[in-house]
Amino acid sequence: MAVRVTQNMLNRNMLRNLYNSMGNMDKLQEQLSSGKKVSKPSDDPVIVTRGMFYRSSLIENDQFAKNTTEALNWLDTTDQALDEVGNVYKRVQELVVASGNGTLSNDDLKMMAMEIAELKNHLGNIANQTVNGRYIFAGTDSTRPPYDTASGQFTNTNSSLIRLEISENTYVPININAQNVFNNPAGNNIFTLLDNIVTELNNGNAATAYTDQLKQQADFVLTERAALGARVNRLELVEDRLSKSEVSITGLMSKNEDADIAEVITQLKAQENVHRAALSAGARIIQPSLVDFLR
Repeated sequence: MAVRVTQNMLNRNMLRNLYNSMGNMDKLQEQLSSGKKVSKPSDDPVIVTRGMFYRSSLIENDQFAKNTTEALNWLDTTDQALDEVGNVYKRVQELVVASGNGTLSNDDLKMMAMEIAELKNHLGNIANQTVNGRYIFAGTDSTRPPYDTASGQFTNTNSSLIRLEISENTYVPININAQNVFNNPAGNNIFTLLDNIVTELNNGNAATAYTDQLKQQADFVLTERAALGARVNRLELVEDRLSKSEVSITGLMSKNEDADIAEVITQLKAQENVHRAALSAGARIIQPSLVDFLR
């Protein structure tokens, strides 16, 4: 049975097709102006879901990279401080060995004692080294100076490590156990040892008896620096990996979301031709009315 087609039906179908054609052009134009495949979740839920995952991964990767940079900053500062500590020990050892020279007078020994006292004060300044306002040799009690300038002693006993997450569930300590350097249980407190050397020299006596203890203190520092260097090497590898991951994730996100401009322009041009053809066909479908003949 034939279906009766009226002029109103033709008009409605024509308008519906024109609206669909304009909608397609609008979508392509929006992709061209924004550079993105989708502008709202309903356009393509799969692309939007993947985009959320990539963005979360990028934010997470960025935070890990910041943590790694902060960790390297702490460790580099610590290494420089320990290098200064080693130089102080070296100079003190030189003076202690030189004090065994029997030709030195009491005044000479007192001058040595004055220099060692100044080196001790400098060592105290190193012990109070900070990074971003936090004391690097104070364990987790990083808001209070570990070295008390009034008493001239290393009063901090906190040996806890501060850890930062550099990848998922992977934590790395960014500080060292300063007790091993300044208050090692296997040796004397370095500041007490220096006080004893100063006292000995001020009394007009050679301080060569402390040579082995000073060497032991220097060995403590070398041990910590070796462990520190291994940790720095690891973090540098992590930093390089995170940098590559950022490039990779950004590329995947771009491939997932960014529109192919050349392809969009081609589709838009084709849609324009379709729209013009629809307009031309519509002009033929709409029949002239009595008013058109009366003009």
